[in-house]
Amino acid sequence: MSDKSDLQLVSEFQNGNIESFNELVRRYQQKVYWIARRMIGNHDDADDIVQEVFVKVHKNLNNFRSESSFYTWLYRIATNMSINAIRKKKLVEWFRFDEVLPAMNLVTDESHDPSKKMELQENRAMLSKAIAGLPAKQKQVFIFRYYDELPYEEISKIMKTSVGGLKANYFHAVKNIKKYFKDNGDDL
Repeated sequence: MSDKSDLQLVSEFQNGNIESFNELVRRYQQKVYWIARRMIGNHDDADDIVQEVFVKVHKNLNNFRSESSFYTWLYRIATNMSINAIRKKKLVEWFRFDEVLPAMNLVTDESHDPSKKMELQENRAMLSKAIAGLPAKQKQVFIFRYYDELPYEEISKIMKTSVGGLKANYFHAVKNIKKYFKDNGDDL
């Protein structure tokens, strides 16, 4: 991996060095994949989105002005393309989590106890349904903040909205997920 910064690589690409673009792809391909995968929940669709994202980045990288970090710009493109794919397919479930939310005290036992594993699977399924029922903006903020662990300031740049509004959306998302669990027999 190159020791060059993202902005150096972008500048080199803008000056005709295609290898700089290849380095940016190598650097961020997996991150873009996981952005799409978490939103889409399907490996093949996520792979398609990764390709589309980097095609779009390649076409538009000469116009990148460094008003935000390259990663913020890339993240915004990946998120928007994932959302567009969801809309096109009219998916009911937006996100699938491979991990359980420890802040909500869901079972995270790593033992081989079949009853614990079944409870974990039930909690994951319930969590997916709870997230699927959230309003679109709450879903986005929730996944960015909790799962991707992005700071509010970064999410604010990606979504082009205020930090205060994001905090309110995250609060309401958590509240709605807890309510869903409570209403469906699992008190968090």
